[in-house]
Amino acid sequence: MSRVQLSGAEAMELLQRGENAADDLDWPVVAACYEEFLTAFPDTPISPELWFDAALANKFLRNWQKAYELGRQAALRAGEPAGSPAWWNLGIAATMVGDWGTAREAWTNYGVPLSPGEGEIEDGFGSALVRLDPDGEAEVVWVRRICPTRARILSVPYGRRRFGEIVVHDGAPTGERRVEDHTFPVFDELALWRESPTATWLAQVTAPAPRDMTALADAFDDAGLAMEPVDSLTFHCTCCPRGPLTAGTTVLAGARDILLAAPDEQTATKILTGWAVPGTGRAWHAIHAKA
Repeated sequence: MSRVQLSGAEAMELLQRGENAADDLDWPVVAACYEEFLTAFPDTPISPELWFDAALANKFLRNWQKAYELGRQAALRAGEPAGSPAWWNLGIAATMVGDWGTAREAWTNYGVPLSPGEGEIEDGFGSALVRLDPDGEAEVVWVRRICPTRARILSVPYGRRRFGEIVVHDGAPTGERRVEDHTFPVFDELALWRESPTATWLAQVTAPAPRDMTALADAFDDAGLAMEPVDSLTFHCTCCPRGPLTAGTTVLAGARDILLAAPDEQTATKILTGWAVPGTGRAWHAIHAKA
């Protein structure tokens, strides 16, 4: 940032405008006001907080380069790094711009243990759920976290996302799911990190018993793919903190529509045909690409 000259009255007006805009969640105005103030006053007693708020506003705007640049300044002024949200948000922004050295430094300073190495982080951070498109369809899917902010989709999403895609999620959980005695956090998606070539297909199958549907799920899993019965999706009201749409794990028997993750129709039909062993009552038909 190049220095600009601001009078005391102008500086106070910028701060007030920025504060009012933050109350209204008007992030473009927040970012503009605080950035202008910081070009003139980068190191006042209140500047560390404003560096953080300016970086945060750009994070909400998905302006990752700016969030990264401002986030570096915020982190350097944050004081004790352990548990500091400035270092966490810098980790997210550095991940989005591909600066793995800074991302590793940010997570380490925050207090997240990482496996030794350089470059892209791909560790095991366990299973969780991510709310895709949180301001829209808000579909909640199972994921495998590969770093503090990225996760690979394990479900077959009903919406526009695909199995195998990697998404970036926010740091603080916004809900949870209980599966038997285990509780899993639900994070909100921030952005798509990497697309998946695996298409989504819709088919109809007949499974005489629950174990037959389980066998079909296992067949896709063995191929590194996935299957979801459409009627296992559970809808919740949009005001419910548990999320309006989740992929379930029910394995009922009978004729059902299913979502399939496969790179092409030939792969999907090969797995379906191998599952539908003659004499078992298993059957499938009417496969087509999901619109």
